[in-house]
Amino acid sequence: MDFLAVLREKLTAFGALIEPEVDLAAPVPSCGDWTFHDLVEHVGQGNMWVVTAVAELRGDNAGEPAPRDAVELRAWYDATAAAIAESLAADPETEAWTFTRSQPRTVGFWRRRRAHETLMHLWDGRNALGKADPFDPELADDGIAEVFELFAPRMIDRGLATAPEVALRVRATDTGRDRIYGPGAPVAEISGTASDLLLTLWQRVPASDPVLTWSGDRAAGERVLAGPLVP
Repeated sequence: MDFLAVLREKLTAFGALIEPEVDLAAPVPSCGDWTFHDLVEHVGQGNMWVVTAVAELRGDNAGEPAPRDAVELRAWYDATAAAIAESLAADPETEAWTFTRSQPRTVGFWRRRRAHETLMHLWDGRNALGKADPFDPELADDGIAEVFELFAPRMIDRGLATAPEVALRVRATDTGRDRIYGPGAPVAEISGTASDLLLTLWQRVPASDPVLTWSGDRAAGERVLAGPLVP
């Protein structure tokens, strides 16, 4: 998958949400008590965090505060989007600081990570404005893989989640792929589109949502998902 192309596309789409008349104080329900301004600031500062991670091999750049005026905010965000797109256009094997040692510490890592980060926050923004769409199935499926490859083990390592006591099967009905998380044979299965499953893993859609189908020991399966699996 061309994650750099995906990232550029999603950065552009996110920027398009910052219209002059947008309500910067509008709540973003999928992100706790964040406002729309908070969401834009988070994405823009994250962009610059990665630029520093590549250019200076460090991860301590908090980024500049975002403007409070919508027009100025759009210009500020667009500058951060251009900066990260340029930074990650480097050879994917280029060394970079990352927050994990379990995967290559390279530009390639950040291409994938920021593509998924921007994808999810684009959904958050669109959802807050009442116009969220499902994810592309293949991209969502890779996002599911990233959760289990990167975030779920990291949450345990950081002491922010406990290791699951049983296994859960997560099956995407549109891509035909399934993954097992936890020890032993699965005691339960949750199935749905890759998009709905990814939103559930990222706590945007509840595991009880009727778009999802459960079989087996649902209570045990829900305890596995409660993890939490992601930050």
